[in-house]
Amino acid sequence: MEIIILTYIFLIGLIMGSFYNVVGLRLPKKISFTSSRSQCPNCSTPLNARDLIPLFSYLLSKGKCRHCQTTISISYPLVELLTGGLFLFSYWMYGWTPAFLGACLLSSLAVMVTVSDLNYMLIPNKLLIFFAIIFIIYRSITPLDPWYASVIGALAAYALVACIIIVSKGGMGAGDMKLLAVLGILLGTKHIFLTFFFATLLGTVISLLLIMLKVIGRKDPFPFGPSIMIAALLVYFFGEEIIRYYLQSFY
Repeated sequence: MEIIILTYIFLIGLIMGSFYNVVGLRLPKKISFTSSRSQCPNCSTPLNARDLIPLFSYLLSKGKCRHCQTTISISYPLVELLTGGLFLFSYWMYGWTPAFLGACLLSSLAVMVTVSDLNYMLIPNKLLIFFAIIFIIYRSITPLDPWYASVIGALAAYALVACIIIVSKGGMGAGDMKLLAVLGILLGTKHIFLTFFFATLLGTVISLLLIMLKVIGRKDPFPFGPSIMIAALLVYFFGEEIIRYYLQSFY
C-alpha cells in the first residue's frame, strides 16, 4: 500500500512540475498558461498529448522535438523530477499531516520562482500575491505559535530587505524583498531570519563560484530567488533542529 501512495505522490509531483515550469516561463512574459497551447520553441508546432506526458515524453523522444528534431532543454524533465522529489520528501518527513500540505505549497512556490528567476531575473508579482493569499489561508487553519509570528515574520522580512536595498542602493531586488515577506507568512519570525541567513550564505558561495568559473562577471546581476527558496525549504524541513543544535552547542 505504501508503494502505491509513494508512486501516486511522485506522479502528482511530475504533473505539477510540468505545469509549474509552464507558469515560470510564461507568467513573466504575460503569456496565458491556461488557454494557449504548448508548442515547440523552435518550430512553433503545437504539441499534442503524447508530447506532454511529464518526464516520459522527454525520454521517449530522446530529448528532441518530434517535428524539427531540435534538442529540447533538459530543464523540462529536471523541473518535473525536482517537483516530484520534493513532494516525495515532504511526505517522507510529515506523512498525511497539515505540515505535508505546507511543504508541498512551499515546494511549488520554490519551483516556479526558480524557473522564473533563472530565465528572466524576475519574480512575478502575481505569483507572490497568489501565494501570499494561499499562505494566509493555510496559516489561519494551522497557525504558528504564537499566531502573530506570521504577521511579524512578513513585516520583519520586508523591512529588513528594504533597509538593505536603501543602504546598498540596490544590493537586492524588490522581488527578493516581496518574496521573503511572503515566506515570512508561512515560516514565522525566527525561521524567516534563519532563511535570510542561509540564503545570503548560499547566494554568496554560488556567486563567488560562478565568478571564479567566469560564468558571470563581478558586476553581472545574479538571481537570488533560487537561493532564498533553497534556504526556505531547508529551514521548513530542519529549522527547529538547526536552532536546537545551535543552542546546545554554544549555550
